[in-house]
Amino acid sequence: MPERDVTMGQLLLTEYQTVKDEQKTRIGFRDNLLYVTLTVVAAVIAAAAQAEQTAMLLALPPVCVVLGWTYLVNDQKISAIGAYVRGELGPRLAATAQAQGDEVFRWETAHRTDTRRVSRKVVQCVVDLLAFCVVPLSALVVYWAGGDVPAGLTVVSVLEAVAVAGLGVCIVQYAVPFRTGGANG
Repeated sequence: MPERDVTMGQLLLTEYQTVKDEQKTRIGFRDNLLYVTLTVVAAVIAAAAQAEQTAMLLALPPVCVVLGWTYLVNDQKISAIGAYVRGELGPRLAATAQAQGDEVFRWETAHRTDTRRVSRKVVQCVVDLLAFCVVPLSALVVYWAGGDVPAGLTVVSVLEAVAVAGLGVCIVQYAVPFRTGGANG
């Protein structure tokens, strides 16, 4: 069998396909986390209402924080892959092919020039905050308003509120100021 040389262009295209496959997988996983969160929220609220136990609502904050953090980390990796393709891989492939940098992987930059991009990012930030922060904070308010809250669970619920608020700060920090050259793809 004859030996076949692998060119730098082939290696770069293989790397491109690999990172795009990872990005695609992460997008599917990230998007499903919103559905999982909605399902868990509905199940916990229904169980708490049926059992007439507001203390069951204390399950929502840790679940929403874990799912929200996982969502945020995957979203950041998705954006980081896009930034890597635009900033590193595309220019290296263009140099190998002796082409202009903007002639390769044009979609990686073209979709970012949409005039509605900023409004989509704002709406997505609001949706993320609603799903992962407002809902669990609302559950805590309902729990606190239910009266006769034991001291131990009060401490737990306050710690949960701090964790949810921390996640909210991370979500907003990640979304603002909608960097164009960074990882906020």
